Amino acid sequence: MSSPDVAAARREVLDRLRRDSSFVLATHEGPDGDALGSLVAMHGLLTSLGKRSEMFISQQDLPLPREYRMFPLEGLISQPPPDVAERTVVFLDCGNIDRNSAGVLRDGARLLNIDHHHDNTMFGTINLVDPAASCTAEIVWDLMGGLGVAPTPGIAEALYVGLITDTGRFMYENTTPRAHRMAAELIEAGVDVPLVYKRLYEDVPAAKLTLMALALAQLRRFDEGELTMASLSAEDFRSAEAEESYSEGIIDQLRAVDGTKVAVLVRELGAGERKGQHKVSLRATDDDVDVSVIARAQGGGGHRRAAGFTTPLGDDELVSFLRGAIAEQLHPQPEGRAAATPA
Repeated sequence: MSSPDVAAARREVLDRLRRDSSFVLATHEGPDGDALGSLVAMHGLLTSLGKRSEMFISQQDLPLPREYRMFPLEGLISQPPPDVAERTVVFLDCGNIDRNSAGVLRDGARLLNIDHHHDNTMFGTINLVDPAASCTAEIVWDLMGGLGVAPTPGIAEALYVGLITDTGRFMYENTTPRAHRMAAELIEAGVDVPLVYKRLYEDVPAAKLTLMALALAQLRRFDEGELTMASLSAEDFRSAEAEESYSEGIIDQLRAVDGTKVAVLVRELGAGERKGQHKVSLRATDDDVDVSVIARAQGGGGHRRAAGFTTPLGDDELVSFLRGAIAEQLHPQPEGRAAATPA
């Protein structure tokens, strides 16, 4: 753990996990591997302690993306329980309750906010937020150690998925020695590494490759390549017969382009109350640009090198905003925003 404040919050969370008997667990909207892995692992931990536990995932986030459908979801609910005011609500990997469908659970008896995002809004009754952790799953793993509970094979697999997805298969800057020690312990607990890798990164549907081809065909670069960007329309998803989750991984291809400082994937939302708006994913290649600052300017958030937001901005306005926001960090000028130049 990274600071006295974090250590104190850890003790408080451990006390609540020991003393309280009834829990409901939640995570952020559009849950990823760390969110789901932390959720499933915490549920397994609590049930192993004899606690009453249910996992909340909004109906709008179901079905889960294809690669995460291996998770066991016994104890799943999609509506807040009628006795939520009597339960301890545990939010996992959730930076801001106000931008989340799980906000319906804010009326719990107490809120345990367990997260590793540096821009977490500290909305909980207890805030165990450790930006030094590689992922929220690492914090859950640490809590298990504090409770003296060894991971079952199922819990170990859930934690391992959270770990490898948030560290980019141990390639990102948040890959610490502790992350590797955690991986070793989870493998010893029964994780089948080749099987997990195959489920997450192989068995790729043909439609996913078609969607990637459509995105890469629309690649654009700005400002001498500092911004590398691609967009996918709702029609692209329809023509590829692709699920929204099939866009996962495309941004990594953009990020790998030589000279890129920030990679951006823009996806038009084709359903729901935000239909027609755009979901924008941001990835920085190094610490020269903090993309979480850019995301927060549009009501989003995330990590220094990985963030996102949803916006009604049209293409021209969005490109202008992104170029200006990147230039402000890379080329600050006393008189104000730096002028962006075409690639």
